[in-house]
Amino acid sequence: MCGMPQQPPVRSSPTRPSRPDASMSLITNVMDHSLDDGYAEAAARRKTQGEGGLPKTLRAKLGLAAGLVLAALVVTLGAAQARVAAPVVAKERQELIDRIDTETSAADRLEGSVDKLRDEVGARQRAALRSSGGSAEADLVGLLSGATPVHGPGVRLVVNDAKEAGGGGEGSNPRETSGFSDTGRVRDRDMQRVVNGLWASGAEAVSINGQRLTALSAIRAAGDAILVDNKPLVPPYTVLAVGDGQKLSTRFQDSPDGLYLHALRENYGVRATISTEGDVRLPAAPSVIVRTAQPHADTTEKGTS
Repeated sequence: MCGMPQQPPVRSSPTRPSRPDASMSLITNVMDHSLDDGYAEAAARRKTQGEGGLPKTLRAKLGLAAGLVLAALVVTLGAAQARVAAPVVAKERQELIDRIDTETSAADRLEGSVDKLRDEVGARQRAALRSSGGSAEADLVGLLSGATPVHGPGVRLVVNDAKEAGGGGEGSNPRETSGFSDTGRVRDRDMQRVVNGLWASGAEAVSINGQRLTALSAIRAAGDAILVDNKPLVPPYTVLAVGDGQKLSTRFQDSPDGLYLHALRENYGVRATISTEGDVRLPAAPSVIVRTAQPHADTTEKGTS
């Protein structure tokens, strides 16, 4: 008995013919009984009693006809009213467009006036620096404050959004695409770190897309746009910095901010190129206005201990 092999237990039951859709019993039941039994019985009873279908009496037929006429009248009046109101809506829309165009033109004129006044203020400031005595000191103050244009050796750093941001076709604005992740766009905080890294690496003057940066400059964001002193910039962002070109380039790329820019390039596709230049030219800042700070008069008497 112990030496005879034992057969494994058979778990299958005798097979019998079954419907092809036996595994879909719930769906089959729904298809075969699409109408509830109670509803089917009520429909059959109403049909037997002659309550279903169109009205039989003249009064019921007249009521149905009146309802249909009223519905058609309402639809006709609504269509006619919409047709009459269409020219009025179009006129109001055109008036709104004309008003927007007028206000936009007025804003452009005001912006032009502001730029003209800024240039005039800057010219007066430069003239005041030149006439204040001590030409060398005045020139140094003008250079450090950004009130005068400068030139000299330096670096050119071009930062741009990732290529995927410009997928709308050649010549399209990369900031008008909505399907691209924000990680591939250059942000205001990125430009802040780039500029601060250049200053820390020895830059003596910096500009972004022709906008001279001073101690009062601010790099901010408005939506997807980057603002420098409240003026929007369009990528690519060209950063010019005056300084010892080779040393400035090396120090910046080895600095934490340079490594941060390198990480943006490697991880998110942000494009950035840096090159040394023999001579870069930076314009003067539009205006350098100080409203609060006052020069401190030295009241210490000479010769006292």
